[in-house]
Amino acid sequence: MAKKNRASGKSTPLAPESVIEGEVPAVGMREPCPCGSGKRYKACHGKEASKAVAAPNRPFDGFASECDIVAMRELVPSATATLKLAQGVGDGRNVTLATVLPMAYPALVRANGDILLGLQINTGSGDASRDLANALARALDAPYGEPVGLERVTMDSPRAQDMIDVNDVLDVVVHDNFDFWMEADTELTDDVKASLERASQYANPTQKLTSIASGYWTQMGEKEHLRWIMSTPENDLLNALARLHVAGADSIGPDTRLVGMFRAQGLIVPVWDLPLGRGAAAIEEPAAEFGVRLQEALAESKPLSDAERRARSGLTSRQVTLRDA
Repeated sequence: MAKKNRASGKSTPLAPESVIEGEVPAVGMREPCPCGSGKRYKACHGKEASKAVAAPNRPFDGFASECDIVAMRELVPSATATLKLAQGVGDGRNVTLATVLPMAYPALVRANGDILLGLQINTGSGDASRDLANALARALDAPYGEPVGLERVTMDSPRAQDMIDVNDVLDVVVHDNFDFWMEADTELTDDVKASLERASQYANPTQKLTSIASGYWTQMGEKEHLRWIMSTPENDLLNALARLHVAGADSIGPDTRLVGMFRAQGLIVPVWDLPLGRGAAAIEEPAAEFGVRLQEALAESKPLSDAERRARSGLTSRQVTLRDA
């Protein structure tokens, strides 16, 4: 994170050695590296930082809302959810999980002591759960009205599962903008205004479906998609989707198509193309109906047919993996 000159309000680059050895820079992976090299962080000091901790397969495993946490970290531009902390943590502090915060800060402490935790940061530590716990721990000890950076985490550092109630089901609220950043009568600095403009530039219209768990409709340019985050074991899910494809039962309503899937934080996310103008409301019922068919296919135990094996191979070839750190 760039150190801030309190007199001028401007950010100055960190020395290269401090980027690696000191506080973790709060920057997106495509943002300029804080060392001032002119390279993107992921191509500069992010390479070294990524070696700090081995990435777990599923960093948010154990959370009742694991799929929605992954969606907020990887897919949804602007959303918030109130967190319930583990017993003995926080002494009643109000904590809100958010997709992204101004300047990609890991956390912000409001003037009244309320805490905002940002998921969409590229710390490069390799363990998103330990990074989130680190941000929370530092925010709980930080002065009110201040942003919070991160320290390096190790395999001995607490995980989010140690500090947040894993059984609490999150009520994710998707926003059309980033107004949740601002408190009443808050004057935005130039840096925060620029960060707000960048965030808004890359924010595609997104809605969370109510008929299914962790399904998110989005429009990207001239295309609409349904991205459904699932915690079903990958092998079982691939088999079930292959069976449905061969049966002609893998669509989400007329003129829709399952185009592939990707991995994010250890979870599988099938993606459907939707006709432009369809909208989220129109796919609520078809998505719920598909969910029923999927459960039936998951319960099937007989070996795949030749056609189903070919369909599975096609699905596997169209998988991509998002960043793990």
